[in-house]
Amino acid sequence: MGRGKIEIKRIENSTNRQVTYSKRKNGIMKKAKELTVLCDAKVSLIIFSSSGKMSEYRSPSATMTEILDKYHKYSGKRLWDAKHEFLSNELDRIKKENDNMQIELRHLKGEDVNSLHHKELATIEEALDNGLTKVRAKEMEVFKMLKKNERMLEEENKRLNYILHQQQMAMDGCVREMQNDYHHKERDYHHSQMPFTFRVQPIQPNLQEAK
Repeated sequence: MGRGKIEIKRIENSTNRQVTYSKRKNGIMKKAKELTVLCDAKVSLIIFSSSGKMSEYRSPSATMTEILDKYHKYSGKRLWDAKHEFLSNELDRIKKENDNMQIELRHLKGEDVNSLHHKELATIEEALDNGLTKVRAKEMEVFKMLKKNERMLEEENKRLNYILHQQQMAMDGCVREMQNDYHHKERDYHHSQMPFTFRVQPIQPNLQEAK
């Protein structure tokens, strides 16, 4: 008994739709690999699921760029719009500019200069002289700034030392005053505690001494 014919339309049940997608995707991937091996064909397959997940297959004997170039050549269709072409050209320009800057940097370091002409060497020498002049000027500017900061720190240090000295003198004066006050109070206390003694002088002479 043969299988019934399946109506080709969107599967409404999300679970069944995902199962069918997975099975048929694997099937078409298998067919693409078989075409590559059996027929020596160059195959490129890209699939996007409804959720946006990408699956792809490409024949190992070809790169994606080669396949796209062939598609562009034989189909006559433009794969890139003007914006993409502008970005591609801009990227090439930046890469070229970066390569030139790398070469100039090596020349400024004294590397790979054997093949340069006299005029190119003179240009490099002038650039180095200008750079050295700017570096020395900047170095002098930094030196002056450091000296200025040093003087400011010295003045601030003197001011703080003066304040500290004044505070120390004031503190010493308070300590001496407290010590003097303490000594005065201690002396007064000892005087108040001393016994009051005196010798009584006889008013009349001792009679026994008179005998």
